[in-house]
Amino acid sequence: MPRRPYKKRVVPPDPLYNSFVVAKLINYVMVDGKKSVAKKIVYSVLERIKKQGLDPLVTLDEAIKNTAPNYEVRPRRLGGASYMVPFEVRKERKLFLALNWIIEAAKARPNKQYHTFADKLFAEILDASRNLGQAVLKKQQVERLAEANKAFAHLRW
Repeated sequence: MPRRPYKKRVVPPDPLYNSFVVAKLINYVMVDGKKSVAKKIVYSVLERIKKQGLDPLVTLDEAIKNTAPNYEVRPRRLGGASYMVPFEVRKERKLFLALNWIIEAAKARPNKQYHTFADKLFAEILDASRNLGQAVLKKQQVERLAEANKAFAHLRW
């Protein structure tokens, strides 16, 4: 048990777009503490979206909205058996899952077609904003699983 009460760390919005979501995306893209590299990647992706004639923040919000799940399942043990119980997803977790799935889908894209991670992330964000891509498929898969286990919703407590 901690001796002091837990204080949730607040992530300040990024300085360029003044957006909390962009700051979180930079933090999730960051590898090995290289925040300046992550900033360059994310800002270059947002600039490319701007060059396409789209608003980068609106496009990113649309991608997150299309990728964030409403329900997910968690295992509950009851009498020696494990049941997958559907739960509604909290707002913070929705953002985390959506951004993580977009980043994972971008990493999984083939290297032949895209040369850098920024290219992959750009393509995945555009696909997700159009309700396409692997991240959106992941959301649909999770929500299908929750729908299939709706019979165990009464085990939620």
